[in-house]
Amino acid sequence: MSKSVRRVRAALEAAGITPDIRELGETRTAEQAAAAVGCTLDQIVKSIIFRGERSGHAQLFLTAGGNRVDATKAAALAGEPLGKADAALVRAETGFAIGGVAPLGLVTAVPSWLDPRLLDFDLVWAAAGTPRHVFPIAPGKLRELTGAQSADFVE
Repeated sequence: MSKSVRRVRAALEAAGITPDIRELGETRTAEQAAAAVGCTLDQIVKSIIFRGERSGHAQLFLTAGGNRVDATKAAALAGEPLGKADAALVRAETGFAIGGVAPLGLVTAVPSWLDPRLLDFDLVWAAAGTPRHVFPIAPGKLRELTGAQSADFVE
């Protein structure tokens, strides 16, 4: 098991959740992940990382699989212009590689926002530290554990 998956497992256990981390094989899109776990597209949590242009730090937007982040709305929430986060920033501030960023188990505290669409479900699926691993979680619990603010930031 990779150290990234172990970090997610430890975060879930610390929150009193019995981890149900599943290996899916290579899933590069939210559509592929939804098909692999047998859920709807919007039950997949996409972890979208931007770089704050003034702060230089990562900003995390957790959105439903079928939604796209609106850069203008996201920047307004972040309180600064946002740009593309490169692989080095994502790895340094989250501890994960692009494509497998989990919303839990980050190596640093990252400002986070949650798409309210995710709250429409009893269960959502998020990356567990690699592009091949996911875990289910109640979206309210996800919001609680990440400290993410529910906000409208989608197109």
